[in-house]
Amino acid sequence: MVMTIPGVVDAALAARVRALAAAIEHQPPAGMVEVVPAFSSVAVFHDPALAGGYARLSRELEALADRSELAVVSQQPREVEIPVCYGGAHGLDLESVAARCGLAAREVVALHAGADYLVHAIGFVPGFPYLGGLPDRLATPRRPTVRREVPAGSVGIGGAQTGIYPLATPGGWNLIGRTPRRLFDQARAEAALLRAGDRVRFRPVESDTYEDLAVAEVTEELSPDVGSADGTDGAGAIEVIRPGMFTTVQDLGRVGHRAEGVVASGAVDLLALRLANLLVGNSENVAGLEFTLVGPELRFRRDTLVALGGGECDGLPAWLPLRVTAGTRLRLGPLRRGCRGYVAFAGGLEVPPALGSRSTYVRAGLGGLAGRPLQAGDVLHLPEVHREVTGNWRIDERILPSYSDAPEVRVLRGAQDQGLEEFCGDDFVLTTQADRMGARLRGPVLSRRPADDLVSSPVAPGTVQVPPDGQPIVLLADAQTIGGYPQLAHIASVDLPLVAQLRPGDRLRFREVTLDEAHELAVDRERDIAMLREGLAQKFA
Repeated sequence: MVMTIPGVVDAALAARVRALAAAIEHQPPAGMVEVVPAFSSVAVFHDPALAGGYARLSRELEALADRSELAVVSQQPREVEIPVCYGGAHGLDLESVAARCGLAAREVVALHAGADYLVHAIGFVPGFPYLGGLPDRLATPRRPTVRREVPAGSVGIGGAQTGIYPLATPGGWNLIGRTPRRLFDQARAEAALLRAGDRVRFRPVESDTYEDLAVAEVTEELSPDVGSADGTDGAGAIEVIRPGMFTTVQDLGRVGHRAEGVVASGAVDLLALRLANLLVGNSENVAGLEFTLVGPELRFRRDTLVALGGGECDGLPAWLPLRVTAGTRLRLGPLRRGCRGYVAFAGGLEVPPALGSRSTYVRAGLGGLAGRPLQAGDVLHLPEVHREVTGNWRIDERILPSYSDAPEVRVLRGAQDQGLEEFCGDDFVLTTQADRMGARLRGPVLSRRPADDLVSSPVAPGTVQVPPDGQPIVLLADAQTIGGYPQLAHIASVDLPLVAQLRPGDRLRFREVTLDEAHELAVDRERDIAMLREGLAQKFA
């Protein structure tokens, strides 16, 4: 649920947003998972199976909103100084920004470093701050073409805002300098350096000072404990012979870090991993493997149980537990059906958790095996568990998702629903521009509210955005936490597995449902899983 606070985006509105977020966190409603403040809105993520219905959740949040002014007193913003080396190799666009603004480069630096900035929100990638307070004279439209990789620490101008890239990532902001400060470090108690409400000042430094500060930053913040277990030490239960296609360790994702810009990650098809884990006697959030289109080849050094969920392939029957013995080579070839497969192992994969999850988020190098996809020669670790399956049985197919290469997907209206009738009235095709972050669709060109009328707001897996070309994007597991495109719709959570299993060229059609209907569908799904969980508990010795 997103609560929007009307008004001009300024320091006063930012304080009201933070106050509301603080009030909700202090007195969380039933089923709340986490709270994400943005420029003029607060998103409340909740479990519909525990929230007691949308009407009750809405009443509780409205009551909290009426009292949120009390939280302003307790919030003390921090003041953070950020050293920046402007121009040259660190600020490739400084001269062009200066020319556009009719200023000398030194004047741009003086204006930029002389301003007082407010952190309105953290998003895009972990730790990326959206800073208000840029002098009007420096406002510069984003670049017409996006750079494929912007170096970590780059300071940029995008429209009327300035921001800092915590990670090496594609980006379209105008780069005017670079800081040696680490904006995001999972080894810190608070991974993101900045948070909403902080005040920021930039301090110009010369290139030699920049280098000294960069060395000091690495020396101070390097942690030998993070990422030390990369699975390549030669000991363990499973050896990776061939990694397959983009095979990663995933669980059900991260919670509690969206306000720091940390994406949920986890399995794209959460239901498939949950069911596969239940089939080998695990709890549902245990880490397994996710692969795309082509599965890995694995050599087992220990007896264990495995189960495949999601897509179907010849190497392992789907939705059934299978005992494998030491010495077995399991070859999971190309998927015959679906896009993503999930392999669960009795006891689950043992990799170090990162920010509360073992899921791999490749862009930030978080979780899994050193934050990357599997490679040949990797070794996966399993705990010592002895588990046998009793009887000859199969789970009821009615609990399985209705995968199809042309599904009907249920959606709810988004905040900017102009064009929803077009969206729900025709077929769309999944394009080749699809990955764990999102999937672009091709179909009728949708109506779109002008982007300059919008304020960036929280998004989540399942959000349907409409970029300038009018072709929708469905956000998936690695979606950013805040987005600036119009939000046309949100896919009902029970139907996200259907989108997760689509291949390029597959078709899909959308149908609108109400929020109450979507909640009821989610509750029914959880009831079915609870019954399966209880039944499977009797099958393991």
